[in-house]
Amino acid sequence: MSRVCVFVLGLLLCLQVQAASLLASVDRARLNAGETLELTLQTRDVTQFGKPDLSPLDANFEVRDTRQVNSLNSLDDQNAAGTRWIITLLPRQSGSVEIPALQLGELRSEPISLQILTQQASSENHGPVFIDASLDQPEVYVQAQAVLTLSIYHSVPLYDDSSLSPLQIDNAKVEPLGESRTFEKDIDGVRHGVIEMRYAIYPQQSGDLNIPALAFSATAAQNDAEQELNAPRAGKQVRVDSTPLVLTVNPIPADYPADAPWLPTSNLSLEEHWSPDPAQQPTQIGDSLTRTVTVQAEGLSSAQLPPLPATEVTGLRRYPDQPQLRNQVNDRGLLGIREEREALVPTHSGNLELPAQEVFWWNTREDHLEHSSLPARSLQIEDNPALSADKPANIDPVSVTTRPLWPWQLSTALLALTTLLGFALWWRARSQPAVLRAAQSGPSPRTLLDDLKRACQANDPQATRQALDAWARQQPETLAEMAARFVPLSDALDGLNGALYSESGQYWQGEELWRAIGTIPAAEQLQPTASENGSLPPLYPK
Repeated sequence: MSRVCVFVLGLLLCLQVQAASLLASVDRARLNAGETLELTLQTRDVTQFGKPDLSPLDANFEVRDTRQVNSLNSLDDQNAAGTRWIITLLPRQSGSVEIPALQLGELRSEPISLQILTQQASSENHGPVFIDASLDQPEVYVQAQAVLTLSIYHSVPLYDDSSLSPLQIDNAKVEPLGESRTFEKDIDGVRHGVIEMRYAIYPQQSGDLNIPALAFSATAAQNDAEQELNAPRAGKQVRVDSTPLVLTVNPIPADYPADAPWLPTSNLSLEEHWSPDPAQQPTQIGDSLTRTVTVQAEGLSSAQLPPLPATEVTGLRRYPDQPQLRNQVNDRGLLGIREEREALVPTHSGNLELPAQEVFWWNTREDHLEHSSLPARSLQIEDNPALSADKPANIDPVSVTTRPLWPWQLSTALLALTTLLGFALWWRARSQPAVLRAAQSGPSPRTLLDDLKRACQANDPQATRQALDAWARQQPETLAEMAARFVPLSDALDGLNGALYSESGQYWQGEELWRAIGTIPAAEQLQPTASENGSLPPLYPK
């Protein structure tokens, strides 16, 4: 059996295993006592019929409702059928509760752990609609996260015309934490619908922060006795306000490092990833290593995470990309993520030492200073035979060095050029037509220069690099030697190489490189040797 067949069979087996599974998920794993949650069971196995066995839930949950949803999704021109069961559950007890494994035929789901809090809201002295506003903590540090939870309870049906005033706080930044959630909760034996919204609040100065009351308005539906037969939809307008809150904001601790960015978080982690991993395969001069460093901080937005300190290492060129910032919402609020990626290109062989990276932060859970770090790394760089050989097309601009040309090198090159010139004249005198045919078969220097100009004007780094290599082959010096002599060309090549080694290539502009090519001193350029009319224009007309 061929390897292709084995691969296809293995892929089909993996797809079959994935399809023949019963996936279980919940809309939230942390809730208050008396509140409901939604359990979703999903399978793509169309051979399974019937319904999941929900009897194992009876010990710890009251099953309020069960809905079945059949779907047909199109993926890569293939239709995939699936079935979901959405089950509304009311926990019977508080504390740590587990949703047990459930079965559908031969399929079995994984258990899920829940945390049921004991706090209870009371409907005493409240009407059919009321608001409960609460903070996850009474005090925070400046620029640290405080989570405001706003829960709207209603024991009567509401029309869909409800509205809530926006949350605006002076001297604080407010971030909504996802969309609103709806569920049910029993309060003193009365079933209430709940609309829950959460906000992350970041105070910008110390002192007392006043969180204003929010107003909720809606239309309460009439019951059957109040609703006249064939009468238009009517109801009672209700308006309720939340209770204003005060948050205590503490200043930055005195023992926090003055030169470090202020990062108040419950947890901060640093991770790095290499592609390719220099520990798994040798690295040569001119190779490109991609290093990705990810910072994650709980309770901070990605905009609050500062850039990592950049350290220049001799023999290593850095080509950083734009940082990637994103936020994730979880039960504890925001999780800020900052991802920094850069291409590292060694220009010298030997041992290169990357220093350790360290980030200080204030642990808001345990109230003390901490730091996270990445250890120092040693890179072993080997010589690259392809770069040491006399092959201008394979020389990478980033490996250009400023070594001088020794007299013996110049004399050797001059002797070689003289010998080649004498051989060319002899060959031309012997077979002139063959020479002309050979010259016509390859591109002329003017054609190569026009190709390079078009690639630069199109701002295409890949096409420019190919055209540049082709043009450099017809010059009396290598590309590395010209860049070592001519600073504008060296700078332009650094910009081109940065575009080739990073994701910023789409923003590269070729004007600087074309201008540098056009201003190389004329005495260092190779002039064309033939033209259709017998006379050539200058290679770089003024």
